Amino acid sequence: MDFEFLISLFGEAGATAFGGLVLGVLFGVFAQKSQFCLRAAVVEFARGNIGKKVAIWLLTFSAAVGGTQILITMGELDISDSRMLASYGSLSGAIAGGLLFGVGMILARGCGSRLLVLAATGNLRALFSGLLFAAVAQASLRGVLAPIRDSVAGAWLLHNDGGLELISFLGWGSYTGIYLGAVCMVIAIFYGIKNRLTPWAWIGSIGVGSMVVGGWWFTYSLSYQTFELTQVESMTFTGPSADTLMYLLMPSGAALDFDVGLVPGVFLGSFLAALLSRELKLQGFQDGQGMIRYIIGASFMGMGGMLAGGCAVGAGLTGGSAFSITAWIALASMWAGAAITDALVDREWKVNQDVSVN
Repeated sequence: MDFEFLISLFGEAGATAFGGLVLGVLFGVFAQKSQFCLRAAVVEFARGNIGKKVAIWLLTFSAAVGGTQILITMGELDISDSRMLASYGSLSGAIAGGLLFGVGMILARGCGSRLLVLAATGNLRALFSGLLFAAVAQASLRGVLAPIRDSVAGAWLLHNDGGLELISFLGWGSYTGIYLGAVCMVIAIFYGIKNRLTPWAWIGSIGVGSMVVGGWWFTYSLSYQTFELTQVESMTFTGPSADTLMYLLMPSGAALDFDVGLVPGVFLGSFLAALLSRELKLQGFQDGQGMIRYIIGASFMGMGGMLAGGCAVGAGLTGGSAFSITAWIALASMWAGAAITDALVDREWKVNQDVSVN
């Protein structure tokens, strides 16, 4: 697709940011209407139930994986130069960061993208946690926490000697990604029907996954039409949240790019969806103890997301669709960290509450 008009209207950087904004708005609408949330899916699964939340996550994941792999196989997309498949990957960062992020999203009751979506509906807890998440991510990237991140991430590296992309690493065929996406979609459809998902849950969950595909396609297509280097990327919220925060605080010190357009777009899309559905509602902290929990959770996610190379969407959907080895390891670690934390914190708390009531 020719983006010459968009480039002439906004400039190269502006066109990239505008694309992020548009895709972000759609992502926000779909995420709000489907109630897509990795934390909720992990909790549901860990408690022995494959219900609506798991079905929604599976639909989203399979749409992202299947769509991305179809474009790659057709020769319409090349993500080999993306950050996900760069010169080296951090296995130590994927494991430690994934576990830390999983713990954090249970404590904060949502991952980075979910906090952004909830904040747009009037949830002040999510707004506070999201801002802290972005601040800690920035501190982990370029601030006082950067040395710790570098030390952990550098402990175990996987070099690009033909082994950062899972399918190639295992020596599987070029259609493997499509087959796996299709199998996952069949399973997702089965559980979607079994759990009687609403029409918006179907549309929204597949829509969220499709925005991952859209992000890949847009940035890849634009990279061939700009003189300046355009990073081939898609949906992720750890780095973009940090970049957007810095852009708002110091516009001259941050670049206008896809990420900076994405975060405001998701917020706007979620707000509009909630407004039209009459779901806007102010919510705040009930006590100081609850606030401490959110502070710890958001901080863990900020550091964890930077270590893992992405959040529940960045590593889980975008990295998963690219079959990045470190992204798949990070996603598995997020599931493990979240499931363990739910068992030790939330379920234990509920049991104690029930005992005290009786």
